[in-house]
Amino acid sequence: MRETGKSRRTREAASISGDLMLAPLVAMMRLPLMAMDGGSRQPWSTETARAVNEKTAAMAEGAFAAQMSFLQSASRFWPEVFSGRTPSLFNGVAAERSISAALKPASRAVKANFRRMSNKT
Repeated sequence: MRETGKSRRTREAASISGDLMLAPLVAMMRLPLMAMDGGSRQPWSTETARAVNEKTAAMAEGAFAAQMSFLQSASRFWPEVFSGRTPSLFNGVAAERSISAALKPASRAVKANFRRMSNKT
């Protein structure tokens, strides 16, 4: 049986939100490591630099993914109109896909950080 697009999107959104709920826990796990490295002469500790790099990369990747999602929706505009469907740019589906695409990189980064930080303790 083939699943519908809506159920797949709902499951994907639930997965992303579940991963992002780990963010406060990851921050709490990371703070002691940052505090321990705070006494060094370097302006930023290794963990702080890694945190900033990961967040910057996830933000850039998310912004790019959101733009690509909107571009794909725009490229589907006329085929959707000619097939008699409401274009996804008008009914909110394009925005929903774009938001999901934008949050996916952050979700993956938080999940990976949680696994890495859990192994350190």
